[in-house]
Amino acid sequence: MNPAIGILVIGTEILLGKREDRHFVRSRQQLRDRGYEAAWCLILPDRREEMVQQLRWAFHQDSPFFSFGGLGTTPDDLTRGCAAEAAGVPLVRHAYAEKLIREHFGSEAEPVRIRMADLPETSTTIPNPINQVPGFQLENGFFFPGFPEMAAPMATWVLEQHFPRREIPSQGRILLDGVRESQLVNLMENFCTSHPAVEFSSLPSMKNDTYQVELGLRGMPGVLLPAWADLLAGLEDCGYFPGILESPSF
Repeated sequence: MNPAIGILVIGTEILLGKREDRHFVRSRQQLRDRGYEAAWCLILPDRREEMVQQLRWAFHQDSPFFSFGGLGTTPDDLTRGCAAEAAGVPLVRHAYAEKLIREHFGSEAEPVRIRMADLPETSTTIPNPINQVPGFQLENGFFFPGFPEMAAPMATWVLEQHFPRREIPSQGRILLDGVRESQLVNLMENFCTSHPAVEFSSLPSMKNDTYQVELGLRGMPGVLLPAWADLLAGLEDCGYFPGILESPSF
């Protein structure tokens, strides 16, 4: 199982600033809690050509992905049809989705709400505990409504069903004051060569006209522990002493 999951958020209103996205931060935390991480994140407008193009790309990635938005019945809700086109399958009336919608809405299912039972052929449903209108899985994509209150429990169900808990990586942070990145390049390169299984990051900044560099390490405890000790020793050998040290928990 790929430990990284892509996140796709659909909605012109987000790009225009009419609404703020609430899916990425929540999804990132949900993934982290189970030992996964975000592989990528895209925010798309409600435009068919762009949606089909990007969904086609997402279907061909090694990582699974979560898509949020565009599952309603208004003219700008294009996700179901675009997903079908991108996957090369027709949009068809899904019998089980139709059953759920009719049972929940009764006579009010017609003539509009029942359209949400039209799903890409070969897709399977994702239960929606809020109003019973399901999301769906198609190939490596999991599709949820744009309402965060609905999407959150649906995503939790998908994670519990399809993504077994993994060991959560540890991470640590070192902040160096009065140091520029250029002074650390050789040390960084040697460290990364010696510890290829550890994720390394360098984030420069400036505070009160003083240069700062934040070094971050992330990895499983077995490889992170010796890497952390080596980095501290290497910094000390070069005459650099951390101003802030957030050690990883082992």
